[in-house]
Amino acid sequence: MDNNDAHKFAMQKPSLFRIQDSNQQVLALKDNTLIATPHSDHVTPVDLESMPCRDKELLTGNHGTAVYLGIRGKELCLFCEESGGQAILKLNNKNIMQLYDSKDAMKPFVFYQNQTNTTSTFESAAFPGWFICTSNEMDRPVTMTQNRGTNYNTAFFLTSLK
Repeated sequence: MDNNDAHKFAMQKPSLFRIQDSNQQVLALKDNTLIATPHSDHVTPVDLESMPCRDKELLTGNHGTAVYLGIRGKELCLFCEESGGQAILKLNNKNIMQLYDSKDAMKPFVFYQNQTNTTSTFESAAFPGWFICTSNEMDRPVTMTQNRGTNYNTAFFLTSLK
């Protein structure tokens, strides 16, 4: 590996973080489903990976930072699909680095991250107006909503990991 390859490799490392909602819930995997659950000694929160989307078409406008989101240590990435007129959040067997390396964005995997003060929101690029959310009820799947600030939490506290 020459110096240019080493520099390129160093630049392509995902940002790592954990998410917590306003109810002190963290995200965890349960049977390959992402759930929001109260943090405790019996819960292992997932570490999320974030990589920027490099597709110039998605970098225009003021939607936020276009990113891909994956689960560290797994070949799983978050994506949205439509079902019954609603955006549905799912996990897909994808490698986040393959999404990052792709010249053209795979739009269902792209989320616009917006940071306001100490919280961030994640809006689907494929379904504008739909946001990743957790329920006010405990141990529920992480989903998508258009109804911000109601029974769903769309603003998340991010804790950066090394």
